[in-house]
Amino acid sequence: MKVNFYKPKSSILKNYIEGYYFMVGDESSAPIQYLTFPNNFCILSATYHSDTVLEENRITVTPSTQKKVLADLVFRYNDPIEVFCESPINEITLYFKPLGLNHFVHDIEKIFSKRENLTDYNAFPDFKDTMKRILNHKNREEQIELLEDYWISKLQPRDLSLMEQILSDVEKDMKIEEIADKYDLSRQYINKLFIKNIGKPSSEYRRIHRFRNTLISQRESKNLTDLSYGNLFFDQSHFIKDFKELTHIKPSAFFKNVDTTKENIWLFI
Repeated sequence: MKVNFYKPKSSILKNYIEGYYFMVGDESSAPIQYLTFPNNFCILSATYHSDTVLEENRITVTPSTQKKVLADLVFRYNDPIEVFCESPINEITLYFKPLGLNHFVHDIEKIFSKRENLTDYNAFPDFKDTMKRILNHKNREEQIELLEDYWISKLQPRDLSLMEQILSDVEKDMKIEEIADKYDLSRQYINKLFIKNIGKPSSEYRRIHRFRNTLISQRESKNLTDLSYGNLFFDQSHFIKDFKELTHIKPSAFFKNVDTTKENIWLFI
């Protein structure tokens, strides 16, 4: 099973999409099983000739007798998700930045209000037909061109400047009270903005952002103490507590078994 991760070639899409990968299996491919960990991206996956079952903390992909495209949208999870692919799979998965998908999909606020990840998601009337054509294409460079051209054609930029500024403040670890004062807003209204535009409360976004930052910082940090203070945790015990809650693994064991230099932070099991 091959997984190739790509950054957008389009300078336009780089503003909205972190990257995407193609997963390709062949007749000799063995089942694949791994854990993926919480992040603040909106993850949109399209598979061909497969059935996908999305359960709490588990995604199961099995062969389908029908030649169809299924898509799922995952935007909120606080625990590791176990992914099990029973057989070779043909898949495209896109990682949209926290506010990225909002600039393409007109009903994203309605989706976020339900606070539930979606299976059999159809982003646009031509979405599944287009994904089927791309997934069946044999040339990777042409697949990339078709994929990026398609998303550029769906772009409808919105003015989310206030939300972008608030996200930046949260990522700098400003307290919600300080952010509320800065923009003359109430704490309640800021959390409503988060649910409306991100699909999760500000506290959850902050916690996951810190966690993801530790995965990047770990490449250069000498020990867990440096990693804790470098990512704005109160102390090492606070860092370990949050880390275990989001991964169900101690930091030492996690970093021993997961390659954090890769774009896909997966633990194969």
